Amino acid sequence: MEEGLEAALERRQPRRQYRRKLNGDGEARLVALACQKPPEGRSRWTLHLLADQMAELKYVEEISYRTVRRTLKKTNSSLG
Repeated sequence: MEEGLEAALERRQPRRQYRRKLNGDGEARLVALACQKPPEGRSRWTLHLLADQMAELKYVEEISYRTVRRTLKKTNSSLG
């Protein structure tokens, strides 16, 4: 209401800026990590394990398993 009728009828551009967690180098490291053998005692990588390992190896400060999933999906990678 404060911005007028035109603002109510038209969709506005988002004002929030999202910073990418992984750049091209980070994506390459993630894919390479996913292609390696899983940790001892595991039969395969999980999204949580990959996210934890990326942080442990200091490739990123922190990353969620959802970001890992989105990145691997984008690169057509399969963990199974």
